[in-house]
Amino acid sequence: MNLKVAVIFGGKSTEHEISIISAIQAIKSINRDKYEVIPVYMTKNNDYYVGEDIDKIEEYTHIPQLLKKSTQVIWVKDGDRVSLHRYPMKKFGNNIITQVDVAFPIVHGTNVEDGTLQGFLATLGLPVVGCDVLSSAVGMNKYVMKTVLKDNNIPVLDCKCYTWKDYEDVDGLVAKIETAFSYPVIIKPLNLGSSIGIKKASDRDELLEALELGFEFSKKILVEHAISELKEINCSVLGDYESAEASECEEPVNSDDILTFEDKYINGGKGTVKGGAKSGGSKGMASLKRKIPADITPKMRDRIRKMAVDAFICLGCSGVSRIDFMIDMSCGEVYLNEINTIPGSLAFYLWEPLGMKYEHLLDNMIQLALKADRENHKVVYSFETNVLEGVHLGGGTKGSKM
Repeated sequence: MNLKVAVIFGGKSTEHEISIISAIQAIKSINRDKYEVIPVYMTKNNDYYVGEDIDKIEEYTHIPQLLKKSTQVIWVKDGDRVSLHRYPMKKFGNNIITQVDVAFPIVHGTNVEDGTLQGFLATLGLPVVGCDVLSSAVGMNKYVMKTVLKDNNIPVLDCKCYTWKDYEDVDGLVAKIETAFSYPVIIKPLNLGSSIGIKKASDRDELLEALELGFEFSKKILVEHAISELKEINCSVLGDYESAEASECEEPVNSDDILTFEDKYINGGKGTVKGGAKSGGSKGMASLKRKIPADITPKMRDRIRKMAVDAFICLGCSGVSRIDFMIDMSCGEVYLNEINTIPGSLAFYLWEPLGMKYEHLLDNMIQLALKADRENHKVVYSFETNVLEGVHLGGGTKGSKM
């Protein structure tokens, strides 16, 4: 019997639609001789649905109609097994839709990629493809990520973190930023991807606009110096804490000096979802205009690929991540910009130049999840104790330390 893999996508995130594209690309490419694929769509209210049309990209132009002909489900743990059950449950008959052996979240952004979904799946005891709770959370929080990397001698730009509370005194916040940085600066929401809410500011007026935009999408924002002579390079990493390898490097071609959401997902144009039906829209990160391999020297390529692997292992990642770098062309310095623990299109386009087909990339990711699950079962999480014997709770009961 083939392993049942639940591919989970959507969720309460500004990158909801991009997750749909990434997931359906993967669903069409998973080896059906080895795995039984169960597409599981998460609405923006975090309700789960399955059905015959859930993996059809064209159905998502009319989501309410898609949900009407699909089945809402909930996750149920019964001993060592996890199943998807019909919800609401019928009084009579079988409510089990299917059992699940492995969870494969292909989600992007806050509330799903940041460890929230991974934690929920971990409490069910399911093997989870990709990063665990901690590495997902650290990877999503740009400030924490930079702090960890800097402490491990991986070069990142200096930054400052500010909150809604700071923004209440906007003049004071502007003064703090202008004291800490010279223009131009970049304002970024702390925990978003896909370039949402990011804006460059070259003077005070633009800074005020950038702050307003950033705080619209996040309670916390990051401020850092903007590199004027910038070359962006991306590299993917596959593996886990024991062994990891780097992909080919790419150089995105953007319409401005910041790679925007439109550059990533819209300007790439129309086409087909890999292995699937006509999409009539974006192909995700796979549609981005890019140079592969990147226009860099062999020495720089080796340097970036090594930095990518070092950062991946340092952050405790697993599966496939994409790591984005910035080269300051005025001096040749390289900085790690951010990590995408579940990258758009799972960065399959960076592995194909090295001879790894998308099907094999997905297989490797699933096998890494099964390996991590086997290792987790070797860890002792409880031991016999009599600590509860004789405990009496309340107002100073003798013998109680509660």
